[in-house]
Amino acid sequence: MIEHVEFAAGGVTLAGDLRTPPGEGPHPALVLTGPFTGVKEQVTGTYAARLAEAGYVTLAFDHRNFGASGGTPRHHEDPQGKLDDLRAAVSYLRARPEVDGGRLGAVGICLGGGYALRFAAFDPRVKVFAGIAGAYNTPYAMRAGMTPAGYEATLAAFTAELERQDQGAAPEYLPAVAESGEAAMAGDEPWAYYGTGRSAAPTWANEVTRASVRELITVDNMIGADFLGPKPGLVVHGVVDRFCSPEGAEEAYKRMDGPKKIVWLDTRLHIDLYDTEPHVTRAVEETTAFLREHL
Repeated sequence: MIEHVEFAAGGVTLAGDLRTPPGEGPHPALVLTGPFTGVKEQVTGTYAARLAEAGYVTLAFDHRNFGASGGTPRHHEDPQGKLDDLRAAVSYLRARPEVDGGRLGAVGICLGGGYALRFAAFDPRVKVFAGIAGAYNTPYAMRAGMTPAGYEATLAAFTAELERQDQGAAPEYLPAVAESGEAAMAGDEPWAYYGTGRSAAPTWANEVTRASVRELITVDNMIGADFLGPKPGLVVHGVVDRFCSPEGAEEAYKRMDGPKKIVWLDTRLHIDLYDTEPHVTRAVEETTAFLREHL
């Protein structure tokens, strides 16, 4: 059963889809968070539906500034806001009669993997973490990929944009995806998902604030791996991934000190774990097996 719900996070109204499995509750529950610019009808909805079939109440929702949720600037990445959204989502789940409030987990896919990890590490209500094709962002890795001088130049450009906003200018936007030319996620692979009917969703828009990219290169979600234990953590990742590095997944796994497992899937594209079989089924099977043991 799916129910369209709303809940508040710091004065912002968030829209979500609550899925309840058959049978008498209360059931264990999962909050899901997903890819950069994604909305609940896309990747998180796919996994929420499959995990609900496995016996979990699931909540896939639009983060602030995106989709059917409130918040401004529109289509702007807000790392602290996303963590606040996850906290409010767990509070909402714990108030639902279908939910066993002592058995809650956080599942993140793509960029949501890092947010779910950091959130789970610091919220004692969350008992287990699972990341699928996760992006475990850290400024150290971002700077290493650009060179120190390039990183500083990039920060300077984004700071100039934010200064213009501080002085009253409207936010600048760029495409979220593009086959060629400038975009937050440029290239044929992101376009193959977001630029086609594969990701069709009425509330998704192909734009993101330019300053959102600054948030991606400065946020440290990898720190969650250092603080997750003694909670259990699962990492499911593709052996080939040009957008969320296998090396980052390996580092997150190594830095966890509680019960943990890492699973490598034979993917060739990052978006294979968005909607492609048999990869999604394998990821769901590994996740449900881990949850059965630890939640």
